[in-house]
Amino acid sequence: MPAAASATDGTRAASRLASVDALRGLTVAAMLLVNNPGDWGHVYAPLRHADWHGCTPTDLIFPLFLFVVGVSIALALRPRIERGDPPAALRRAVLARAVRIAGLGLLLHLCAWLAFDLPHYRPMGVLQRIGLCFAAAGLAALQLRPRAQWALLGALLAGYAALLAAGGTLAPFENIASRFDHAVLGAHVYRLDPAGRGGHDPEGLASTLGALATTLLGVRAGDWLRRGQRRTLWLAAAIAMAAGYAWSPWQPLNKNLWTPAYVLWTGGIACALLALGHELIDRRGWPAWGRTFGVNAIAAYAGSAFLLYALAALGWLEPLYRHAFADWMAPRFGPYVPSLAYALCFVALWWGAVRWLDARGIHFKI
Repeated sequence: MPAAASATDGTRAASRLASVDALRGLTVAAMLLVNNPGDWGHVYAPLRHADWHGCTPTDLIFPLFLFVVGVSIALALRPRIERGDPPAALRRAVLARAVRIAGLGLLLHLCAWLAFDLPHYRPMGVLQRIGLCFAAAGLAALQLRPRAQWALLGALLAGYAALLAAGGTLAPFENIASRFDHAVLGAHVYRLDPAGRGGHDPEGLASTLGALATTLLGVRAGDWLRRGQRRTLWLAAAIAMAAGYAWSPWQPLNKNLWTPAYVLWTGGIACALLALGHELIDRRGWPAWGRTFGVNAIAAYAGSAFLLYALAALGWLEPLYRHAFADWMAPRFGPYVPSLAYALCFVALWWGAVRWLDARGIHFKI
């Protein structure tokens, strides 16, 4: 997944900003934290996704990553376009990377299916969504002028909002996005309704329209960043958050459906974090915390997933948590503390790994 954020192989060091690497890295570290608790039954509320409507801190992580993917597309592709690189070669590079990202996601899901003995294989997922958004946003950055990109973004928000409204309800399993995904993917969605009303996939095909809007917003923010338009970033952050808040009574913030209000609310927060990171890190010289995760995010994300699946397949996952954390911590601190401690240690393990790789100039890309 994280390799998507580095855009094309032609990215030069001069086009890299430490703040973007840091923001990407902190996002990946947050992904590892919320995806790897010791006990899923005992997770602090801010580290959980909203059950349906709503937006917790955890619900900000995936849109922030997709936003950074868009930012990095702008930072990497625009210099190559301006240098006169052949458009056909750039399109092939974008599409090839998108295929590799999605392919890695399919491989990870195959390993998860085998390791956890899941009832069915799930073709959609985080990496698959990133691959689709990377391909579409990359082609838009190559083929469309800024005004046309804004028009596409507006069309996605308005069209997807109309589609959701046409479905008549946003209820779980009964909304039009879930019904569409279940009709296309059948039993291969993330979750089937026990009551037989259908299925739902939080990274399904229909809601990828909203995710693409998030990525395109990142493309436009990356262009502002590249041009030094810092005030525009702050203004866009305020406008987007206000628009998302104003839209939410009609179509609530909802990560599962990636509603237009959710796109704008999280996109505004992402704009603000990008502007803040640029001000503090690139302009004032603050430490780029998270940079080592950001430049080697593919190693952290995919490597941690493969480690998790290997431990599960060997039957070591539960005994490791119980003996190293729960047995002695839970009687003293309750069940939530060891669950969080396990997640923090998991992140620390991979922080050490990527720091070691970065110190030796080893950066994995796909």
